[in-house]
Amino acid sequence: MSTQHPTPRHAITPEPLPAGPGPEREDRAGSPDRAPLGQASHRGPLREGDRVQVRDPKGRLHTIVLVAGGRFQTNRGTLAHDDLIGLPDGQVVRTPEGREFQVLRPLLSDYVMSMPRGAAVVYPKDAGTIVQMGDIFPGATVVEAGVGSGALSLSLLDAVGEGGHLLSVERRGDFADIAAANVDLWFGRRHPAWELRVGDVADALDDQRPGSVDRAVLDMLAPWENIGPVARALAPGGVLTCYIATVTQMSRLVEDLRSSGHFTEPTAWETLQREWHLEGLAVRPEHRMVAHTGFLLTARRLAPGVAPQGVDRRPAKASDGLAGMWDEESSWSDEAVGTRTSSDKKVRRVRRDVRARAAHWVGEDTTPVTGAAPGTGRPEEGRVPDTDEGATDGDGV
Repeated sequence: MSTQHPTPRHAITPEPLPAGPGPEREDRAGSPDRAPLGQASHRGPLREGDRVQVRDPKGRLHTIVLVAGGRFQTNRGTLAHDDLIGLPDGQVVRTPEGREFQVLRPLLSDYVMSMPRGAAVVYPKDAGTIVQMGDIFPGATVVEAGVGSGALSLSLLDAVGEGGHLLSVERRGDFADIAAANVDLWFGRRHPAWELRVGDVADALDDQRPGSVDRAVLDMLAPWENIGPVARALAPGGVLTCYIATVTQMSRLVEDLRSSGHFTEPTAWETLQREWHLEGLAVRPEHRMVAHTGFLLTARRLAPGVAPQGVDRRPAKASDGLAGMWDEESSWSDEAVGTRTSSDKKVRRVRRDVRARAAHWVGEDTTPVTGAAPGTGRPEEGRVPDTDEGATDGDGV
């Protein structure tokens, strides 16, 4: 989960990355028309520059980028990229050693779990739930706070489509650069519906006309600090979705949403994912599962001047006459809530590598979010830089 540390507002100058198409350039087929976005562009025979997922005989997954003359080598066998380029998607290839490898273009969920990351990603199980329960629809205007490595942005952009508008706000410029490169690599170019800013989400929301935002998604350390700006920007009936890591954060958020008087009664839940082992008669749950990643909370914006519906509940006797139990808490931090964070050294390395990939495969028109000059380093010939050690598999050849 990307975090947004309390920072004096005057210390941040948002530098927007404008939405809209970049310079026109030919697609892979040589057409002057703009290439389709995302999965729509991943059709037809396998081509050089395509990202594919290789499943080895032991079931392990490896993500590689096809390069003319490249080779994928493991202790289970070797695959020549030239043997794959030009074939239809969905191959089972037998190596000279007699081993079989399955080759498929990755799904969005596969890409998210293997892409370079500076901050922890929103898992596909949560991203899908956010899109559905947050009611992200084509053409919607959505504000996202806490971009992290761009995992949730990918799903939100797929949902709003080219006719919508996603304004993503991230306080850390290095995280924003990593997210921009990851998103550009997936879609093949800058998504025309995306606007990415470095700054404070409260400032970004203040820039919106009152009632002009359809949906808001907050993935940050202290989302309750932005209830007022979100309520001002959201249209009546609009949905606020929050992704939070701990029970203490959820408790504070619920108390502040209720006391604000702008929203319906919040609903909170978590999603657990458990795969099953399928082999002959041994059909059973796997021993490992993706359990708690975060809590999701939704609430809807009431019309201005409308008081929340009264709820007939019996409060605990211990809370009678007391304010919210977290109102005086002043030590909210990543460490206090147990959020995993990456070292500055790792973030710098991931940022450098993923920007180099985006420059190589997307084009030199990929502009860093922070306003610095675009990275000019290209991957060494026949190789794409490896992903960080936090990913489940590596991007290499």
